[in-house]
Amino acid sequence: MTPPPPDDRTVPARPDPAWWSGRRVLVTGGLGFIGSTLAHRLVEHGADVVLVDSLVPEYGGNPANVADITDRVRINISDIRDPHSFRHLVQDREVIFNLAGQTSHLDSMRDPFTDLEINCTAQLRLLEVCRAAAPQVKIVYASTRQIYGRPDYLPVDERHLLRPTDVNGINKMAGEWYHILYNNVYGLRACALRLTNTYGPRMRIKDARQTFLGVWVRLAVEGRPFEVWGGEQKRDFTYGEDCADALMLAAERPETDGRIFNLGGDGIVSLTELAELLIAANGGGRFEVHEFPAERKRIDIGDYYADDALFRETVGWRPATPLAAGLAATLAYYRETLPRYL
Repeated sequence: MTPPPPDDRTVPARPDPAWWSGRRVLVTGGLGFIGSTLAHRLVEHGADVVLVDSLVPEYGGNPANVADITDRVRINISDIRDPHSFRHLVQDREVIFNLAGQTSHLDSMRDPFTDLEINCTAQLRLLEVCRAAAPQVKIVYASTRQIYGRPDYLPVDERHLLRPTDVNGINKMAGEWYHILYNNVYGLRACALRLTNTYGPRMRIKDARQTFLGVWVRLAVEGRPFEVWGGEQKRDFTYGEDCADALMLAAERPETDGRIFNLGGDGIVSLTELAELLIAANGGGRFEVHEFPAERKRIDIGDYYADDALFRETVGWRPATPLAAGLAATLAYYRETLPRYL
């Protein structure tokens, strides 16, 4: 495993509990993996949290993700494509974490118009609603490394050409830039984090719509072998709680307004090395290496890992969870909760 990039800070920045105490926050996609992980961090810091989710089965929302904090948040079942409900929801909020989206790359190719509605058109509608009803809000948008496409160089920094390889990447790129445009033109404060492979407790594991690693985790917990496609591709991974901290720091800091940042992880591994780490953390199991399926190979980006020095320098963040420890915590979570996620 390649070591993480050096960081001169001995103590990484973490969200400020005093800043978040009583802060009125809205999380779109709030019952999904990252949204619910963020919700737990927010309530720990005393925020007033509203979670919005459509609970469309394909998109990852799961009430089990917030079962232990339902008395500390408000939940509204709404679709981000419905601007009428959002006008009411945003009007008194101070921070919006905009995480709602269609995340499956294959689904975006099979049904491009639904992906367009959710990841592009609905984002523009939300910004228009905020411009009219909540001009005071700070919006943190969850973008994706997928918009870079196949890297020209590694690690990938924010200056890299944007060249998406699928419909999802194109629509996420448009959604990201709508947020920056509204910051620059209308003063609606917004920033974007381009997330890499985020993993951890509460991630979707019943299929590969969000991440292949979720399927690996499920099969490892069930004592079944899992498949590694290719195996040599290099990736970086961000633990869910580290991602939540990054999102919160991006919201706190005014120096992120109007800016786009990469978010990376603890280090760089090949998929085969990742599989070996997962087996070790599980205390056993096995995997099989197979050729990449043709329909996925067409939209695969090959090796990818981020240069996130700009974000680290701007807000002082760095990941706190080593990959091996994060995998162990994830496996432990699903050993206790597996039936809720199938």
